[in-house]
Amino acid sequence: MFKKFSAKEDIHSRANVKSSVQRSIKSKLVEQFPKLEDVIDEIIPKKGQVVVVKCTDKLSLYALDNEILFFQHFNDPFVPSLRITHKYPDRFPCVKVDRGAIKFVLSGANIMCPGLTSKGAWLPDENLPAGTVVEILAEGKETAVAVGRLLMDTDEIKKVNKGIGIEVSTHLGDGLWNLDLE
Repeated sequence: MFKKFSAKEDIHSRANVKSSVQRSIKSKLVEQFPKLEDVIDEIIPKKGQVVVVKCTDKLSLYALDNEILFFQHFNDPFVPSLRITHKYPDRFPCVKVDRGAIKFVLSGANIMCPGLTSKGAWLPDENLPAGTVVEILAEGKETAVAVGRLLMDTDEIKKVNKGIGIEVSTHLGDGLWNLDLE
């Protein structure tokens, strides 16, 4: 999604988010990611001013103090930025890819099922449904290398072990990671 993202070409407008809309965003985030409940006021303080940055293809970036917190494509679920997943690592559903998948993930490729089921990879015991936004850890790395959306539920990934399991939304080194809003 952000492979060739450019602030000059892809950003159209910026606007401050009203406090009532900020409260709505916070409640939607807690609904989508229940583990954020006790830190949501740290992420989006009551007195903080969230800015929505409108981009091409109906993409909205939500920023606070020039740092992207979350983004959303049209009315899809919110997706946390990698910087947020690094600050709050245990707050989002996660999966782990094996060592062999790392270079492909960092080049923006979607994650194939075998990269999630082989030795060194990890899927949660509880079934995550298709469409769930997950942070993607990598074998031997401490922080997330990408964030994506499950294209099939985790039980199906384990069973089928074929095809694309996760559509990568953002990864280390992409246009969002390097975006400077100042």
